[in-house]
Amino acid sequence: MSVTLDIRLKRANKVYLEGETVAGVILLVCKEALQHHGISLSMEGVVNLQLSSKSVGVFEAFYNSVKPIQLISSNIEVAKAGKIPGGKTEIPFEFPLHTKGNKVLYETYHGVFVNIQYTLRCDMKRSLLAKDLSRSCEFIVHCQPQKSKVIPTPVNFTITPDTLQSREKNSLPKFLIRGHLDATNCVISLPLTGEVVVENSDVPIKSIELQLVRVETCGCAEGYARDATEIQNIQIAEGDVCHSLAIPIYMIFPRLFTCPTLETTNFKVEFEVNVVVVLHDDHLITESFPLKLCRL
Repeated sequence: MSVTLDIRLKRANKVYLEGETVAGVILLVCKEALQHHGISLSMEGVVNLQLSSKSVGVFEAFYNSVKPIQLISSNIEVAKAGKIPGGKTEIPFEFPLHTKGNKVLYETYHGVFVNIQYTLRCDMKRSLLAKDLSRSCEFIVHCQPQKSKVIPTPVNFTITPDTLQSREKNSLPKFLIRGHLDATNCVISLPLTGEVVVENSDVPIKSIELQLVRVETCGCAEGYARDATEIQNIQIAEGDVCHSLAIPIYMIFPRLFTCPTLETTNFKVEFEVNVVVVLHDDHLITESFPLKLCRL
């Protein structure tokens, strides 16, 4: 017999703050009456940490000592053993989003080596001859907005062969690139803005790009591993741009792949933005800026 089990949240965006109530319905659709041995719903929030392959063997103790960090875990019985009538059945539920003890609800974040995820899971137990049903649904937790105002700290930059950390400075063509970022302490819901100006360049320019990078650190007392990986790369100029022309910088922080800058005992999540200029001879000129993200 065909049975459909689903979890529907009341909020379309599935975003919740600590202290709010996660509410919705469990939806059951079946053609005929359905016998079951109980329906339960569980809520779980977990931080999963892992090391990159290059760190394998260096921190063997890390693998043994760091386990998933449980932030929240609770379970409720939605329906006792009985019968579900044929057709469409909705069973409402509510889950308060509270932590136990001194634990903190970190913001939902999908990274490479750090993953913070919150899920609802519904399980329906059935007789031995019928397969148990289960369904999972992820919801998103945002940290409480910061109460203090964020004062933007603009950053001006000048890129020349002399400012680059390269052993081949003398062999590089001459160029002068100026620009600024309007702020490096950024509100995560607002775009990163600024501008870049190519004053002069002996070699034609192929492309100018913005690269957003996550820097994840995880470990324990035995050691820490720090890895930087790209989140997104946005091209802001194509070809040999006009000199002395201001090119706008505009980057939206992607949902789930970024979160407010986070530092805990076992892990850290930080962010950087790189202004990358690609010359026609495929030389890469890169200037990196650390970012501090927060939520207002």
